[in-house]
Amino acid sequence: MYVQIGLGGLNECRGELLWSAVCCAASDGEGSFSVGLVKEGDVKVLSIKALEELIGVTGLFSGGCGEVGHQSEEELASLLKKQLNGIETPNSDVQSEEHIGEHNSQEAETSESRTEKVTSEHVNGEAQSYTSLSSDIEIQESTNETENVLSPLPDSYSPQYVEAAWYSWWEKQGFFKPEYGPNPRGVFMMCIPPPNVTGSLHLGHALTNAIQDCLTRWHRMRGETTLWNPGCDHAGIATQVVVEKKLMRERKMTRHDLGRGNFIQEVWKWKNEKGDRIYHQLKKLGSSLDWDRACFTMDDKLSYAVQEAFIRMHEEGVIYRSKRLVNWSCTLNSAISDIEVDKKELARRTLLPVPGYKEKVEFGVLVSFSYKVEGSDEEVVVATTRIETMLGDTAVAVHPNDSRYQHLKGKMVVHPFCDRKMPIVFDDFVDMNFGTGAVKITPAHDHNDYEVGERHKLPFINILDENGLLINVPPPFLGMKRFEARKAVLQALKDLGQFKEVKDNPMVVPVCSRSKDIVEPLLKPQWYVDCREMGKQAADVVRNGELKIIPDHHLKTWFNWMDNIRDWCISRQLWWGHRIPAYFVTVNDPSDVDGHYWVSGRSEEEAREKAAKRFNVTADKISLRQDEDVLDTWFSSGIFPFSIFGWPTEDLRVFYPGTLLETGHDILFFWVARMVMMGLKLTGKLPFKEVYLHAVVRDTHGRKMSKSLGNVIDPLDVITDFLKSFVIVPLAAGMLYCSILFVGIPECGTDALRFALCAYTSQGRDINLDVNRILGYRHFCNKLWNAVKFAMRTLGEGFLCGSESVSDRWILSRLSAAVALCDSGFQAYDFPAITTAIYNFWLYELCDIYLESVKPVLSRTDSEGQKQADICRQTLYTCLEVGLRLLSPLMPFVTEELFQRLPRRLAQDSTSSICVTPYPETSEVSRGQRSSEMAVFSSI
Repeated sequence: MYVQIGLGGLNECRGELLWSAVCCAASDGEGSFSVGLVKEGDVKVLSIKALEELIGVTGLFSGGCGEVGHQSEEELASLLKKQLNGIETPNSDVQSEEHIGEHNSQEAETSESRTEKVTSEHVNGEAQSYTSLSSDIEIQESTNETENVLSPLPDSYSPQYVEAAWYSWWEKQGFFKPEYGPNPRGVFMMCIPPPNVTGSLHLGHALTNAIQDCLTRWHRMRGETTLWNPGCDHAGIATQVVVEKKLMRERKMTRHDLGRGNFIQEVWKWKNEKGDRIYHQLKKLGSSLDWDRACFTMDDKLSYAVQEAFIRMHEEGVIYRSKRLVNWSCTLNSAISDIEVDKKELARRTLLPVPGYKEKVEFGVLVSFSYKVEGSDEEVVVATTRIETMLGDTAVAVHPNDSRYQHLKGKMVVHPFCDRKMPIVFDDFVDMNFGTGAVKITPAHDHNDYEVGERHKLPFINILDENGLLINVPPPFLGMKRFEARKAVLQALKDLGQFKEVKDNPMVVPVCSRSKDIVEPLLKPQWYVDCREMGKQAADVVRNGELKIIPDHHLKTWFNWMDNIRDWCISRQLWWGHRIPAYFVTVNDPSDVDGHYWVSGRSEEEAREKAAKRFNVTADKISLRQDEDVLDTWFSSGIFPFSIFGWPTEDLRVFYPGTLLETGHDILFFWVARMVMMGLKLTGKLPFKEVYLHAVVRDTHGRKMSKSLGNVIDPLDVITDFLKSFVIVPLAAGMLYCSILFVGIPECGTDALRFALCAYTSQGRDINLDVNRILGYRHFCNKLWNAVKFAMRTLGEGFLCGSESVSDRWILSRLSAAVALCDSGFQAYDFPAITTAIYNFWLYELCDIYLESVKPVLSRTDSEGQKQADICRQTLYTCLEVGLRLLSPLMPFVTEELFQRLPRRLAQDSTSSICVTPYPETSEVSRGQRSSEMAVFSSI
């Protein structure tokens, strides 16, 4: 399916020509192509030799290095297109299932063969019927989107045709609004996990939205007042990084060159230009969101709620300021959250690229060296993976029960590069069986050492500034870059004779997901949320059943995290985001020697009044400086379920608390836990009653999808035609290498993608996605198409819906069983059970068995045969009408298209769309069956 290679450097002239040719070949003048993370100035990353090897063409360019070949841009495009068109697509194992075309008329057989040839049609540019059908839809969309059902059903299923106009029609009819129609069966409310404004959809988003939309449509069809609220997150770090790179690329400027105010304006400008892209993609997925309620976490309403939440919690003492260790990115000059730290596992000595360093830096080694014991020739050997941090050591720790070091109680060791004397402390955290059983302690640069330092009242010596340069260290290390100091310290220890050995060591390296920098634990004053009481409440509501977490195997992790919760660092050293509404106070009164304090306020005037009252001085004695930092993005996300409804000023009674929170299990603590804690703290209520956690999408080989691996799949490429798409993705930041992915698979459509993702969602297991399976469900859509085409011919123009006969109990019993399985599946969030029940009913029971069994009956011309045929038609109609409604939440487009062509059971039935028809219930289709009848049909 993918052809992927790494490409090396190329001079700019040849690169530009090749780039233009590739674009021409890929787009074909009308299709769109996707280029990820490659800018115009980066075209020289392409390698001629590698590309020639990739596509099997020699002589693409002639001449020596730096010379352009004789081929024109058009000739190059032609060569590339020829090779692209020759890429074979994988055959989905669905041919054994394609029986309808064999059983139906010659027209159906032609339809089937056309579907089987869809790949070659697209490759060779022969899909003219799709283009014309799409044009018809566009004309209809401007007048009446339902007019297309008056035309004959096209010969073969085309996602492009089916999905062209229905969404805009649904929106115009107001079906997605909670105000639509009488809904007596309660309220269902769910908010979307707000995607980053910087982003575009990946398959993780597609999975989330397939599940959420499926649930929303099911609740809507059950007759509930339904609201699925859309929104977008400002994504502080991600957005700032994108805009900063854009500034540097286009104007050679940093944010500091612009200043805070102008930079914020640039971010808003970028957001307004690019921010609607994700909404467009969500609509392509068929997401039935109420778009009139769309919100952005930096909107005035939500920003006011964020400010109010901070002030209330600060005044209560739940938010406080403290100097502690944080995850620090020297490239971003900011603290980052745990979710923004990637854990890179190394098995041995490894060289890694680090921003700001020309040469790669060595990791995955353990360096042993010795400290001399004061007043003796004895020494204590310790080991570390970060030798440069020994410059900040303030102690050596051993286990209290380690007999090797009992004689050293009360002793000191001497730092080799300064006059610092460091105590030997005894602490239970030391593993006496690892290495020498002695551990160097750097309280200011290691989380475990920080705790040891607190317990033993050790000095905290910060040896790194915000840029990763060494401070508070002796020459010659002062001012060195941290990883240059690593080499210098190692050499200095060797010169002193205190170096012992270096060996390979498996380790986990913390990498900033945004900057790819190595994350440093750094002591910084930050704002924190005291989570102890809130964590206890969040654990209690799950223990007592008020909040249900599904699947329940996540409960152990939930309780472990809540019962051992740490305070939450909420400040970030960024410009884009919600600026912290806290002010540093200076009292202009020489009589007050301790005139520094932090106050929070909705405005500077309010903060000034608070400070004057606090210090018992007049307001003119107060000087204020607002904190430059912004709040962690997860803070605003944590109040999202109620801030979107206008908290704290508007009434929350209608849609708060919500019904369900559905999201991936990977953000259980970063988002779900914080929403629960913040909801209980600020509203006194849970934000939702249930949490359903789905799995993480991985590639076919079980690898996490990432741009660096080149295995990220855009769901819109699955929906549309892959063969007109290619993706170029750099392998790593700062490297002139990239991956080219030529993708060879025909369009599958939204319905097939949604159905496949739901079918994959086995509770508790990550999803190793095979795109061939999506292609298989595209063929399933064609089965539906052919079944309805067959039925429409069979029913005839004058068909009137009536009651079915007892003689057709078997298929109706199978339909009833499918309805029951779907109902229980939705109740239990068992989506594979739902998809299996629907798939088996349509494919095997209806198409393979029932349609085959009734063909002889339908072909009879005698009077008795005509009576039996009429009964079969009634049964067939029931199966199709109920079966389409059963499938509608998962495949909304194709079911709408086919439903609109079916006659209505009752003349007074004015239902305009399948998405607002009642979802089938077992009472509607339940049938009893005699054992003798079942035996007959089983033999069939």
